[in-house]
Amino acid sequence: MPRIAGVVIPGNKRTEISLTYIKGIGRSLSQAILKELKIDGNKKADDLTEDEEGKLRTRIEKETVEGDLTRLVSMNIKRLQDIGTWRGYRHRRNLPVRGQTSRRNARTKRGKKKTGGSGRTSLSKT
Repeated sequence: MPRIAGVVIPGNKRTEISLTYIKGIGRSLSQAILKELKIDGNKKADDLTEDEEGKLRTRIEKETVEGDLTRLVSMNIKRLQDIGTWRGYRHRRNLPVRGQTSRRNARTKRGKKKTGGSGRTSLSKT
C-alpha cells in the first residue's frame, strides 16, 4: 500500500480511485493528474513502480491537500466571522449558510430537535 501525502492509499483498488482517499483530491483531479503523468488509471495502486509513486508524490505536493486544506478552510470561516458577514454569523450559530430555509428543515446542520416544554420536573411517588 503506497503512502502519498501522509495517507496510506488502498493498494487493491485502481489508482484513479485510490487517489481520492486523499482529502482534496476528487475523481476529476485524480484523472487529470494521472493523464498528465501518463500513468494508467486502471492499474492497481500496489502495482505502481517506485518511479511512478515518486512522480505522484511530487505532483500531489503542488496541490493543497489534507491538513493544509483543512487549515485554509477553517481560516476562511474564521475570517468571515471576524468581519461580521452574514455567512460568518450563520457559521457561528451552526445554521445553514447557503440560503436554505431553517424553520422546519436543516436537521443535519442544527442537530436533534429541542422541544419547547415548560422545563418543570414533575414529582414522582417513591
